[in-house]
Amino acid sequence: MDQATDTIQPETETPAQPAPVGEHGGGATPKGDPPIKRPRPAKPSMMDRIDAFVSRLSTRNNFWHKVCSMIWLPYAAKSGIQMKKVDDTTFRAVLPFRRFNRNWYNAMAGAALLGNSEIAGGSYVFGYVGGDYTVVCKHLEYTFKRPCFGPAEYRITPREDIKALIATGQEFNITLDMEVVQLVPSYAKAERQKTRRKPKGERSLKERLGGREKRVGRCTATFHVTPKQHQKSKGRTYRGA
Repeated sequence: MDQATDTIQPETETPAQPAPVGEHGGGATPKGDPPIKRPRPAKPSMMDRIDAFVSRLSTRNNFWHKVCSMIWLPYAAKSGIQMKKVDDTTFRAVLPFRRFNRNWYNAMAGAALLGNSEIAGGSYVFGYVGGDYTVVCKHLEYTFKRPCFGPAEYRITPREDIKALIATGQEFNITLDMEVVQLVPSYAKAERQKTRRKPKGERSLKERLGGREKRVGRCTATFHVTPKQHQKSKGRTYRGA
């Protein structure tokens, strides 16, 4: 009796067809519905554009910084603090030794050194992030070393990489270390003539005074930086009504 033999043919897999891509990158649903369109970001209002313009203007140079300070930050305008970004890694803030900043025994007032350290640190951070962010001081710690009897210079060093934090697009905290020094003037004729050869805009406080420096304080400040669009998406308001 003959036995029938069955031959099994191997199954072949059909290649999967790619899903259709919509206009905005979204694929069609399994039911054949049209692709979901992603909402476009809202267009900035007139007040948002004005706010960003004034924020950029306040960090352009010392003239516009002084004009904006007279309106929104009168204490900084009266103290006369001047900020200058020397290069990508160096930032200098100088507090002049004027009557408004001195106390009754003709030394730099502690409140002036403490208050302007927040202004100097905030201006440093604001110079990097620009007008699309809000900068708020969360923690400020100042240690007084000795009395200051002349102009004070703030030398700022960040602990974190501020450019890498900005690239994330999220809110973040950044800590700054500030050395506050007083530069004692020198009356040596050779040093004064050497300084005069350089343009005024390139002279540092130490070169203008030509003397030795004396540390008068040390400050640590932590700032919280938030994108304004991130605040609006959470229903917060960053501008006073």
